[in-house]
Amino acid sequence: MTVLIIGGSGFLGTELVRQAAAAGNRVAATFATRPGDTPGVSWHALDLRDTDRIETVVAETAPRVVVNAASGGTDWAVTAEGPVRVAMAAVRHGSRLVHVSSDAVFSGARATYDESSLPDPLTPYGAAKAAAETGVRLVHPHAVVARTSLIIGDRRSEHVALVHALASGTRSGALFTDDVRCPVHVTDLAAALLELVSHDASGIHHLAGPDAVNRHELGVLIARRDGLDAARLPAGLRARSALPGALDVRLDSRATQSRIHTRLRGARQFLTAQPAAERT
Repeated sequence: MTVLIIGGSGFLGTELVRQAAAAGNRVAATFATRPGDTPGVSWHALDLRDTDRIETVVAETAPRVVVNAASGGTDWAVTAEGPVRVAMAAVRHGSRLVHVSSDAVFSGARATYDESSLPDPLTPYGAAKAAAETGVRLVHPHAVVARTSLIIGDRRSEHVALVHALASGTRSGALFTDDVRCPVHVTDLAAALLELVSHDASGIHHLAGPDAVNRHELGVLIARRDGLDAARLPAGLRARSALPGALDVRLDSRATQSRIHTRLRGARQFLTAQPAAERT
């Protein structure tokens, strides 16, 4: 089976490429700035604003499955419209589609959000991700839309890198005690996404860990795992900052977890101390 990973050189994309190739699939992947280095993978430069280029890449690779793990931040043309272009190409070429979305589509007004919850974003990024979900499902009704939360792993993970920078004093700022999410480990997330493909799933799925932790607590767990001084991590309140967005967003992934074999571990489990060679 040929698997095309959109955004294959990113943090999640790199793990998707690794796992898909290890499973014996023919893997193609796209990059925005530079290709990855996984052996045996065909790499293709791609700008999600370029409809013709998307069509060319999908036609050349002829994938059975397309996994869109690309991230365009607040760029509407990339984050909102790009996934719809990918979905249209996938439909034209008869490819299954998994689109990775985010808990940023929610405002935090509810205690928890399951797969039936309707998006109510507060930020431009959340609005773009919500628009992408709607467009993808309209264009490709059998697609999987997988919402996730903070993705944790090694220092390529944005939050892990921030914790290291704060602990070393090379960056200023604070980790908020009122900003709560349900982190997921990148290896668990990639495995679950690929498992959904094998199950011929469709529709909305939540893929996040079962532990709701605030960002400071998460930082302390990371610091302890990585041998850093957790006492050096400054704490603060997001509610007192000028940063927009939801404070407390908890994805309920129990329905999806009951349908897949991949265990989505909680942060308190996967961030226990382990040898550096075993970290992902």
